Amino acid sequence: MTDLPDRTDARILALLQRDGRLTNAELSQQVALSPSPCLRRVRHLEESGFIRGYVALLDPGRLGLGLQAYVTVSVDKRRDTVINAFYAAMQASPEVLSCFALTGEMDYLLHVVSEDLEHYSRFLMGRLLKLDGVANVKSSFVLQSLKNTTELPLAQIAR
Repeated sequence: MTDLPDRTDARILALLQRDGRLTNAELSQQVALSPSPCLRRVRHLEESGFIRGYVALLDPGRLGLGLQAYVTVSVDKRRDTVINAFYAAMQASPEVLSCFALTGEMDYLLHVVSEDLEHYSRFLMGRLLKLDGVANVKSSFVLQSLKNTTELPLAQIAR
């Protein structure tokens, strides 16, 4: 396992989490490093896997994806073929933004976006419920987003 970054690296990570489009000059100025050492640190963070990539965060509502749901799914886990088919189906479903294997009563938690209830219903009834081994599905619809961030807490690094 790679050691945790130092305080300067933590500051670089925090700034890049807030704005991945910062130029190296802007970043180096904000962390009080000259550009070359700053760039070396960023590259090291990328190569070490602390930075997985850079993305543009899109607004689902503005793109016509106004319905968000969190869906818990229970599957028949006794058969590997069922699990493998479920994994493949989740990877192939563009409306599934994330899928987590869980402990507890349900096996998976999905974050799903859709245009509206009609489109969500087609996904649920036409694909998810038709998967072999899906035993139970419960949907909860997002009424309001109170907090939605991609920024990870970094206080444990800067100690």
